[in-house]
Parts: sequence; structure tokens; C-alpha cells
Amino acid sequence: MFFFFLNKKFSSILIFSIFFSLIEFFRSFILGGFPWNLIAFAWTDYLQFLQVLPFIGTYSFNLLSITIFLIPTVVLFNYKKITKLSFLALASVILIINFFYGSLIIKNNEKVNKINLNFLIKIISPNIDVARYFKNESPEKIILELINLSNPNDLEKTIFIFPEGVLTNIYLKDLKNYSYIFEENYSERHKIIMGINSTEETKVFNSMVVLDRNLNILTKYNKNKLVPFGEFLPFENFFNKFGLKKITQGYDSFSKDNERSIININNINFVPLICYEIIYSGKINKTNNDFDLILNISEDGWFGSSVGPYQHFSHAIFRSIEEGKNLIRSANNGISAFINSKGQIINRIESTESGVIEVKSFYRTKKTLFNSFGNKIFFYFLLFYITLFFFLKKEEIK
Repeated sequence: MFFFFLNKKFSSILIFSIFFSLIEFFRSFILGGFPWNLIAFAWTDYLQFLQVLPFIGTYSFNLLSITIFLIPTVVLFNYKKITKLSFLALASVILIINFFYGSLIIKNNEKVNKINLNFLIKIISPNIDVARYFKNESPEKIILELINLSNPNDLEKTIFIFPEGVLTNIYLKDLKNYSYIFEENYSERHKIIMGINSTEETKVFNSMVVLDRNLNILTKYNKNKLVPFGEFLPFENFFNKFGLKKITQGYDSFSKDNERSIININNINFVPLICYEIIYSGKINKTNNDFDLILNISEDGWFGSSVGPYQHFSHAIFRSIEEGKNLIRSANNGISAFINSKGQIINRIESTESGVIEVKSFYRTKKTLFNSFGNKIFFYFLLFYITLFFFLKKEEIK
């Protein structure tokens, strides 16, 4: 880091910001990528500052955040006191303007088009201990627990959303063996969304399915982004020779799909995301079609009692603001929530609790600039930074 600041000029801040933000960007995509805990996530609890995300996206905001956080170093640079104060004052003004802009955006959110649903959405957060999955516990027992928690009403048109992996002891094809339980407890007015493993020929998928009370598959989405070592073993053919496998149940790795179609349920369009797919900025909507809600199901029990579930949840807040869409998150051993398009948490269930969140309405919003252009915007910012860097270097030579 000190190498970048040897000349003690503002150009040093620019070049460090460029390099650091590029490293953050490339680690998000190389070898599958893992964009966890970018510098920008320091702003998670300050929603007013995040309202620029619909225009510039997370990586551009990360670049700007690195720069802003480095501005105080100008006090050590070879500038006159008035120049140093000018840099600090300019950074402060930018932050103040952004804060008041974000505050205004959040305040005016209720003026957008409110959709009152003619059905109920129930977000189920069961908090089933992951240790139970390795005890060959009867799936029937867990299914009954889930149904009891969801508390279905035969007369109420409802979508029930269960998290990822709550029935890891069985595959989708085996779920039919328990159809009598669903038929006894759910009605024709009900639809069920859940995460479950499925098979197609020799392939195994981590899937999100939409079912009716008879367990007929209405829609199925197979996970696109798999967790290295958790869901697949990199260089599997080689490591299998040494008896190595993925750390989750089953010997073979999951297969990934490449399609992510918008799911339409009761005339509401959902973008489906399973678990850590929520952490990938600019990659969630693979179609040019608009949608209403982001739907994220997850199993966060693998984090244990660490800070992991909270870090994972912060990505959901960024995606909701960035895409300008309301977000539904059903997590087992993680934070379940309903988040509006400005990142405000309307309702939330902590990772150590079980419960149900009911959604009866949401504010419908249009596609954001970032939704249309994606991470191209980050490279436009980089081009601006590089141009400004060379301009300042030229002035420094004079």
C-alpha cells in the first residue's frame, strides 16, 4: 500500500483505488468468483448513502468508497494546508449531498405504485438445525414441522415459501411419497415454493420448485452458481482418485444449469436465486424482461454461530437497492426478511429464530439504469479515473 503513496500526491489515491477495485472485481469472477465483503459493504447500515446503487452498481460504488476512505491521507501529502483542506471539504460535501439525496429517495418511496396483492405470501423461516440432516431423521417429521409453522388456511389464497435444503434427506422424485401429507393440509388455493435436490438422468441439481398441493411441478429452477467444495469439487476427476469429495451430503458434485428464467406465479414475476447466488452483482436477471420481486432461498446453517449469516444478508440489501426491486428471503438458520426496493427491512426474522413473515403488498418499480447496463458502468468509471490520473500526472510534471 505504501508503494502507491510514495509521491504523496492525489494521483496516488487514484491509482490505488483503480488497482484495488480491479482486484475486488476480478476476485468476484475468476474461478467462479467470490465477491464477499467488498469495501463497499462498510455502508450496509447507512441506506441513505446506498441510493446511488441503482445508477452505478456495487463495483462502481466500491471504487468510489475506496477513494473516499483514502481522502484523509492527503494530510500527509506534499500540499499546502489550504489544498489539503479543500480535498477534505470536497469529500465531505460529496458525502453530505449523497446523504441528503438518499434520504429524499427513501422518503419519497411511498409515492410509487403500490400493489395490493389478492393473495398472501408467507415467508417461512424454520430454523432447523443442520445436524439433523446427518441423523437420517424421517422426512415426514420435518414436513409436518414445516406445515405446522406455515399454518395453512384452506380459504386463503397463499404462496408458501420454504428455504433451501430443508429436506436434504430426499430428492424431488421422492417427495411424491409424502403427497398425502400435503394434500391433507393444503388446498387448491395454495402454491408451495421450496428448495430441494433433484435429478435429471445422471445429473444432480440444487433446485427451487413451485408445487401445487398434489406436488405437481409447476416450475423448476436449477441453481446456476455452485459453491466450490460445498456443492462441487473443483478438478473432481483428479481429486476423486484420492477419495476426496464435496463436503455436503452425497458423493457426486452437483451440476449447474445456465438458465434463469423469470418465474410467474399469480401474475407476479420473480427472479429466483438460491443461496449465495444473491452475492453476484449484475448477474441476477439473465433476461431483458422486467420483474417484480427477487426471490432468494438459502441455508445458512453451514456458517455456524459466526458472522456469516449477517454478511450474507447484507448482500441481499445491496441487490434490492441495485436492482430497485423488493426482495423476499427465506433462510434456514439465516436471516429471513422482506426488503423493499430501497433496502429498508420491512420485516425480519433472526437466524436463531423461527417464524413466518406475511407479505400482502409491495411497491412496484421500474428497471434501474444498472439493471439495463450492468457492470459496464464500472468500466466507465475506471476510464474516468484513468483519464483523471494521467491529467494530474501531467500537471504534477509541470
